[in-house]
Amino acid sequence: MAFREVRVFEVREVLRLWLAGEGIRATERLVGFDRKTVRRYMDAAVGLGLVRDGGEEQLSDVFIGLVVEAVRPHRTNGHGEAWRRLQANHDQMAAWVKDDLTAVKIHELLARRGVEVPCRTVQRYVAEVLGRTRGRGSTVRVNDGEPGEELQVDFGRMGLVFDPATGRNRVVHALVFTAGFSRHCFVWLTHRQTTEAVIAGCEAAWAFFGGVFKALIPDNMSAIVDDADPLEPRLNQAFVEYAQARGFVIDPARVRSPQDKPRVERQVQFVRGSFFAGEDFVDLADAQRRAEAWCRERAGLRVHGTTQCRPAEVFSVEEQPRLLPAPAEPYDVPIYATAKVHRDHHIEVARSLYSIPGALIGSMVQVRADRSLVRIFHRGQLIKVHPRQAPGRRSTDPDDLPAEKTTYAMRDLDRLRRMAAEHGPAIGAYASALLDIPLPWTKMRQVYALLGLVKKWGADRVDTACASALEHEAINVGLIGRMLERGTENTTVQLPMPGVVVAGRFARDPEHFAVAPSADLAEGTR
Repeated sequence: MAFREVRVFEVREVLRLWLAGEGIRATERLVGFDRKTVRRYMDAAVGLGLVRDGGEEQLSDVFIGLVVEAVRPHRTNGHGEAWRRLQANHDQMAAWVKDDLTAVKIHELLARRGVEVPCRTVQRYVAEVLGRTRGRGSTVRVNDGEPGEELQVDFGRMGLVFDPATGRNRVVHALVFTAGFSRHCFVWLTHRQTTEAVIAGCEAAWAFFGGVFKALIPDNMSAIVDDADPLEPRLNQAFVEYAQARGFVIDPARVRSPQDKPRVERQVQFVRGSFFAGEDFVDLADAQRRAEAWCRERAGLRVHGTTQCRPAEVFSVEEQPRLLPAPAEPYDVPIYATAKVHRDHHIEVARSLYSIPGALIGSMVQVRADRSLVRIFHRGQLIKVHPRQAPGRRSTDPDDLPAEKTTYAMRDLDRLRRMAAEHGPAIGAYASALLDIPLPWTKMRQVYALLGLVKKWGADRVDTACASALEHEAINVGLIGRMLERGTENTTVQLPMPGVVVAGRFARDPEHFAVAPSADLAEGTR
């Protein structure tokens, strides 16, 4: 026969019936106790001074406590005979625990040895004396805090949903947000668990709740936490900047500590079982629309088992007025990268090129690129800001390049003309004549060659040679070089007089030919 514990109100009823004149058999029938049990409590009460004609005022809480203590004496060490049996087998039990046997298995082995004790007592002995527990142990219920302060968030795997982009079913995860005070929840569905997906979920949550909570309590998801630590976790830079922009603080839960965010832990199971299970969704967008309706109606209007209130109603009255203002503009999720400065003084970010100032070739720089700007940092200092470029484009600041290479790199034709004109008017005019073609940048190297002649022969001689060549419309840098080498830049070129035939430089003598030219042909050549 199983042991049945007699509760306090039942002890009071036994004594009240005795005071009313009922006998042991009648009391046994009315309260359902064995007559021996009834007699033990009645004898203990009489021994403590209970008299039949003294009225029910004698049955105070203190007196009932004394009666119970007299029948069931309190164990001074908190343990009974079963515990002492286990103590006698302590060494053997310690060896079994060392071999990683469970408490249930130890209970079976003890029974084979003739040690009959309750299994629960064995489990308590293994946990308290031998120092091994398989459960989470005792805990405490954490206060809900003030309305609007705390929003707990967690990822939970839901199942498969068809993705039209890939033409196949893909795993869907639910980012579940639960208000700590009202238990009102929001569900954001996503195929990925990236920082961008979490930020998108937060943006949708603020719109759903109509404001921003003061603190967000996530687990150690990699989209938010880079390095978990109980006291000083290292958070993801992108999400920290997002939290700063929206005005909330991040308080990550400890690793493998679901009790740090208990409100959302149970909610994930509720979302999986009540919303997702047994449903057919067209795609992720359809699932998201139905999830939001489920949050407002099914989850929001149910009577919560703990608060015994409807979460949506408590939220609208207690929490929503205390939230921070909802964002007016969508958040621009930046790109973070570490890039190497190449030999051409540029870095590549998101398939675009950006120039870097100074002698930083070979150095590593940190980049933050949003929708409009690209900010570049080196050793914590902001060194450059560029407008964001489309893939395949580049942004180059001429001041970032070496002065002697800027003009050529930027194909700055006006600057090149000015550089030539600074050495002399004829040099400037000659450079302009060289560049006066449909594709002038193809002649930039010739202008640089002309400037090289200035360094070699001096500006005056080159200017004189250019003036002479311009006079005869001879636009050729090689000609200028030969003139300078021969020292003929100051020689006046004699042009033939009108009507005078000048023999060609490479003309052959008429006797060279097998047939002498006729007079008419010779006359024609003149």
